[in-house]
Amino acid sequence: MAESAAQSASERFSRLFRKAGVFLGKGQFAQALVVFREGETLALALDDQARLALFREEIARCVAHLMRSAEE
Repeated sequence: MAESAAQSASERFSRLFRKAGVFLGKGQFAQALVVFREGETLALALDDQARLALFREEIARCVAHLMRSAEE
């Protein structure tokens, strides 16, 4: 049962990263940011520090890109 739950969590994280990647590929950084924040919330809920760090790194990149775009 725990293995199934872990797999389910892994699948959810994978789906979120893929979904965000689609938005990033289209240059839709604001939408990608929403998805990364959803992943951050999931990682916090599951106490997954490794994935939390990955989502926060991507959040920082999106925010930085949006800030640069706003300055232009």
